[in-house]
Amino acid sequence: MTEMSEKTCLARALSATLPTPSTPSSKGCAWKEARVLVINTGGTIGMKIHDGVLSPEANALVNFLKSLPIMHDEQYAQDTKLYERYAPADNTMVLPLSKQEQRVVYTVIEYSPLLDSSNMSTKDWAKIAEDIEEYYEEYDGFVILHGTDTMAYTASALSFLCEHLGKPVILTGSQIPIFEMRNDGRANLLGALLIAGQYMIPEVCLYFHFKLYRGNRVTKVDAESFNAFTSPNLEPLANAEGDIKINWDTVLKADTCAKFRVNSELNRNVGLLRLFPGITTETVRAFLQPPMAGVVLETYGSGNAPDSRTDLLAELTKATDRGVIIINCTQCLTGTVVMTYATGKALVDAGLISGGDMTPEAALSKLSYVLAKDISLQDKKELLKSNLRGELTANIQGACLSDSRFIQLIAQFLSISCKEELEAIRNALTPTLACAAAKIGDIKALEAIREMGGNLSMEGNDGRTPLHIATCEGHLKVVEYLLSQGANVYAKDSYGDTPLRCAVRFRRKDVVRLLRKTGAHLSPSEVQGVGTEMCSYAAQSDIEGLEIWALAGMDPNLPGYDGKTPLEVASAAGNQRVMDFFQNLKDLVV
Repeated sequence: MTEMSEKTCLARALSATLPTPSTPSSKGCAWKEARVLVINTGGTIGMKIHDGVLSPEANALVNFLKSLPIMHDEQYAQDTKLYERYAPADNTMVLPLSKQEQRVVYTVIEYSPLLDSSNMSTKDWAKIAEDIEEYYEEYDGFVILHGTDTMAYTASALSFLCEHLGKPVILTGSQIPIFEMRNDGRANLLGALLIAGQYMIPEVCLYFHFKLYRGNRVTKVDAESFNAFTSPNLEPLANAEGDIKINWDTVLKADTCAKFRVNSELNRNVGLLRLFPGITTETVRAFLQPPMAGVVLETYGSGNAPDSRTDLLAELTKATDRGVIIINCTQCLTGTVVMTYATGKALVDAGLISGGDMTPEAALSKLSYVLAKDISLQDKKELLKSNLRGELTANIQGACLSDSRFIQLIAQFLSISCKEELEAIRNALTPTLACAAAKIGDIKALEAIREMGGNLSMEGNDGRTPLHIATCEGHLKVVEYLLSQGANVYAKDSYGDTPLRCAVRFRRKDVVRLLRKTGAHLSPSEVQGVGTEMCSYAAQSDIEGLEIWALAGMDPNLPGYDGKTPLEVASAAGNQRVMDFFQNLKDLVV
């Protein structure tokens, strides 16, 4: 893009005005309530001492949480009839009002039996993922309570099983049970709930000791300390030691160009083999025998093995020749596999794939996930080399912020040059520029903003993102572009509206169809009162209004305030066109 065209695009964006914010729902403060599902799989956080040892105790956690004012605001629950609005009432609680003036309502479902994480299996991973899928449209985020011993494995596995994820899934637990006077469970659970309910981070994460990590980047490094986990090769996604600070430059963009789904198929014929001086050929040969389909080989340093051991290299070569996929990962906590030494090149010649800077937990989970796919061996190898969920550092050189001509002009005018100040300028300008460009449908301006490193999902006026603005205006091509750049269809503005709700309000049919195709759905708070609105449309023969709600996925049998359905209202009013509409509704939506 030339300097003149870039200036022109950005000037057009600056000249646009933002649309008037939508009116909040009249249903009390429901639009300020975020819903989080807590899946309690077990682990130390909910254990009690039985016969001198810690073990999970069923149905103990919820009652205890309800007794803690910091974990449940009983007065608010009573005043707002929370238990009548959310089911199951016995397992639903609400946090006190946050600094963001938002409430996090959370419901706990508990597995039976509760598990020590040492007993976790691939079947349990699949169950967790399938439960997320079952409740995906009902909740804004998910928190998984889990034991710490295998939490890194589960976090890695879930990151691959959950495809096209657009909402936060956060694993947490504790080193000391939450029932103890001195424990880390309350802080961990509270932090996970606040982040899952208030920040649209479309990743499987792990929250522990005031840090939010990418789930497939962590490993457990301490059996006793509260600071039990680390992310060796990627900085935390968030820090909550004081105020919660999200590192948005590190957070993955939402993969919401397709509907969320779970692929729970895993190949269990995989394993971890750690090299050590003196390892025998017989050990390696036995480990690589069928039905072994994939192996993570933990090597020395930057991916090295003894090139003098032709016997070992021969066994590795025989295995890769018959289709066993072997990933080379370093035994070191930090660093990456590189072909710097002859001892590393020997493994490449033997047919091994570089694991880059993946943790062994992530590499094993990824191998199990990819091997279960019905694709060719070569395609599987290519997937394993690719960065699927942020599990490895891609060798991509991004555009330098200081290269942006627009930023250069402003920096020159303000006489600044340091990276931090340049980033501050960019972050301050991006929301206004991007929202304005989205309003006038200027994709070139959005592309220019993206090229200078701007995040096209940042909130602008009234918490609305460019995707909110584009849907209101009905700019289908802009919506398509923003989705391709990772815009999140589940983001809520300050009034609790998602982009889909905006598209419905302004009756943008094509946009509604596109958003639904990518998995968008209305949140529970947005659905409140829809039945009454549809009944009103039915009484007025407003076919277009009924059609837009149908396209948005609303049940046409939703009752209004008096319990009557829209069809019953239309029938009572003798509106034949509306009755015909409902008769043909199935064909219309399909």
